Amino acid sequence: MDGTTVVTGASRGIGEHVARAFAAEGAHVVCCARDEDALEAVVADIEADGGNASGHRADVRDEYDMERLMEQAARVDGGISALVPCAATIHGDPGEMPLHEESYAGFDDTLRTDVRGVFAAVKEAVPHLAPDARVVVPSGSVARESKAGMGSYAVAKAGAEALARGFAADLDQPVGVVDPGLVATRLTGGAGRDPADVAPMFVWAATEVEPAELNGTVLDLKAWKRATR
Repeated sequence: MDGTTVVTGASRGIGEHVARAFAAEGAHVVCCARDEDALEAVVADIEADGGNASGHRADVRDEYDMERLMEQAARVDGGISALVPCAATIHGDPGEMPLHEESYAGFDDTLRTDVRGVFAAVKEAVPHLAPDARVVVPSGSVARESKAGMGSYAVAKAGAEALARGFAADLDQPVGVVDPGLVATRLTGGAGRDPADVAPMFVWAATEVEPAELNGTVLDLKAWKRATR
C-alpha cells in the first residue's frame, strides 16, 4: 500500500504489530509511544525486515504532542493515508477492577489516555488526512457487553467507540472500529490471541473494506474471516 500510516501506542502490544503489518504491506509507518527505547527497537526491527518506519516519542494525553506528530507524519508523503490510534492504558488486572473501587486518579488517567488520547490523535490528524484516508479505532466487546471487574477500561472503550461514530458522522473520510477479540497484551494479562495474528485485520479495514462498511461501524473477527477466507 502507498502513503503514510500513523500508529499510536506502537512500542508494544497491538500497536507494535499493527505497525509491523502496515510496513509489511509497503506503507511508511510513523510510530509513536511514550517509551522511546522500546519504540526505537520496534522501528529498527521494521527497517531490518525491509520496511519503512520512523519513530516519534509522543504522549497521546498531550494535544501538542499529537499536533507535532501529525504535522511530522504529513511531511513524509504529503498526507496521512491511515491512522490507527492504539495507545491505551489500564490500572489494575482485568476482571479484578470493580468500578466502585477504582481510584479517581486511575479513572481519570484511563479516560485521558484511552478516550481523550483517541480524540486528540484523530482531531490533530484531520487537517492532514488524504481524501481517501481511513481512521481505524481498536476496541473490544467490553465496550458493548457488561463484564464484572473491567472498571474504567470498559468505560473508556465505550467512549472510544462513541468517538469513532461521532467522527464518522462529521468527517468526509471513513472512521470505524475494529474489534479483534481478546488479544494477548499487557492490558489483558497475556490472555488471548497473538497480536501478530490479528494485526492484519487493521490493514484489511484500512485498505480493503468498502468505506460505507467501515464508517461508523464495528468490524469484528467474524466479518474479517468471512471477507478473507
